[in-house]
Amino acid sequence: IRRQADLIAKWMGVGFVHGVMNTDNMTISGETIDYGPCAFMDRYHPMQVYSSIDQQGRYAYGRQPDMAMWNLAQLATSLLPLIGNVEAAQASLDRFPELFRVAWLDVFRAKIGLRSQVEGDDGLIQDLLTRMAHGKSDFTNTFRALGTKKARDEFVDPDSFVEWEKTWKDRLSEEDATPEDRLSDLHSANPALIARTHRIEQSIQSAVAGDFAPFERLHKALTAPFSDPGDANDLARPPSEDELVSQTFCGT
Repeated sequence: IRRQADLIAKWMGVGFVHGVMNTDNMTISGETIDYGPCAFMDRYHPMQVYSSIDQQGRYAYGRQPDMAMWNLAQLATSLLPLIGNVEAAQASLDRFPELFRVAWLDVFRAKIGLRSQVEGDDGLIQDLLTRMAHGKSDFTNTFRALGTKKARDEFVDPDSFVEWEKTWKDRLSEEDATPEDRLSDLHSANPALIARTHRIEQSIQSAVAGDFAPFERLHKALTAPFSDPGDANDLARPPSEDELVSQTFCGT
C-alpha cells in the first residue's frame, strides 16, 4: 500500500498521467507498467485527460490517487479468501489516503524548495496549483522556473504568481538555506525536460519516414532530465496550438 502511495505521488510530481489505470495495469511492486496512452502534462489542470478511451475522465491526473485506492480495494477483495478477516483488510486499505497525503506533501514540498515540514504547507502548494490552473501555466516549466524571474512569465496574469510568491518567500525565510542551495534544491526536484507528447509524435513521424535523428536527440536529452538542457533547450518548449496532442492511444 505504501509503495502505491509513493508511486502515485511521484507521478503527480512530474505531471504524469498514466491514462489506463485498470487493475491489471498496476503491480504490487509499486512500479509503473502498461502505460500505453500515458502523457506528461503541458498546461496544468487537475482534470487533464489524454487517453482516447477515457471519455469520462476516470483516469484524469487528479483522480489517480482515487483510482489507486480503488484498485487496492479490488486486490484486497480477491485476497479475502486467504486473509479471512474483512476488518483487517479494511484497516489496511484505510491507511492509503494518509500515506498518499504524506508522500504527496514530501514530493511537492521539495518542488517548491522546502526542507522542513510546517503546518500550512499543503495550503501553500494547493494555492500555487490553483493559480497555475487559472493561469494556464505549463506544469514543468513553472516549477523549474521557481526561484527565478521567469516563473511569472508562465502565468496569463503574472500578478497572480507575484501574490503567491510573497507568501512563498515568507515561508522560505523560516529556513536557513542560501539562495544558491535553494536553487540547487529546486532544480534537483523539478526536471527541465519531460517527454512532451508533441515531441514524441514528431519523433515517431520522422522515424516512420526513415529519419531517426529527432528520436535519438530526444532520447539523449531525456537521459538527464534534471540537467540544464543546453542546446536542447528547444525540447523544453511547450507545444504551440498546431503542435498540441490532445489524445493518446494504446500502443503509441
